[in-house]
Formats: sequence, C-alpha cells, structure tokens
Amino acid sequence: MSEPLPLLCCVDVDYRGEVAVAAAILFLDWGSGDPVAQHVVTVRGVAPYKPGSFYERELPCIQAVLARNHWPLAAIVVDGYVWLGAERGLGAHLYSALGERVPVIGVAKNPFRDAPAEVVRRGDSRKPLYVSAAGMDAGVAGACVQRMHGVHRLPTILKEVDRLCRER
Repeated sequence: MSEPLPLLCCVDVDYRGEVAVAAAILFLDWGSGDPVAQHVVTVRGVAPYKPGSFYERELPCIQAVLARNHWPLAAIVVDGYVWLGAERGLGAHLYSALGERVPVIGVAKNPFRDAPAEVVRRGDSRKPLYVSAAGMDAGVAGACVQRMHGVHRLPTILKEVDRLCRER
C-alpha cells in the first residue's frame, strides 16, 4: 500500500475567556477550495494573553488540534507572523515544536514593524497580506498564498478555518 500524499493545513484559534476552540482544515493543493478533512478541539484552561508572548497562549491550542490529524503534512498555514523582527513569532515557535520537519507559513492581515514578510495582494483588494515562513523560502510561501483558492483578499480555506473555530 502506498503512503498517503502530504496535505496542506490551515489552523486558527478562537478564544472565549479561559476556553479556546482550535480548528484545522486539510486540503490537497494550494488551488483547492475543498477540504479533505477538518478537525476542531476545545481547549480548557488557556493561558491569559501576554503582550509579546502570544505564542504561549496559541501554540498549545494549535498542537491540540494538530494531534487529531493522522495525515502527513506538507505545510501549515497560521494566522499571524512567523518572525517578529529578530524574535520568533507564533509560526517559528510552531516550526520548532514540530521538530523543524513541517514548513510553517504565516499570513498576517496587518504589517508589524521590523517583521520580515512578503507583501501579497490577492483579488481586487488594495490591502495586502503579509506572508512569512519557516522551513521554506518566504518568496515561495508568498507565491503559494497567492495561488490559494478564492478571489478575495483572504483565501477560501483561511476564511473557512476562521469560521469553523468561531462557530463551534
């Protein structure tokens, strides 16, 4: 029996006090708008938000939803930055937590001072997305986000994973 193809994965987390809902949507290729699988988990006892240490709150939630996945992953897309200037952002912490085996792409909606990012414009939007990466070239990551399904600023799967965690 052949090994399953590695899938792409978008993750997001919604917070409700000390409870969070994390969602992951897996899809086959950058141009696909159809999920192959999705996972949602509720995480209790979430750490409070600490400025400059957002990853401490979000990373355990993302790890919990990724633990539900049994497919090999080609890349993971997170809502936010991989690098915050010289500091590691959420994406870099996730990349390290995964043993630097799965590339992580960060897609942010707003610029962050001194954060290295590729500026990606999608659809007719005048507002760009800011793409950063660990485990792959940021320019390649930007091209991947550019190719993602959907005609609007935010790719279809990113909008869907946000909706999925907010509606549960």
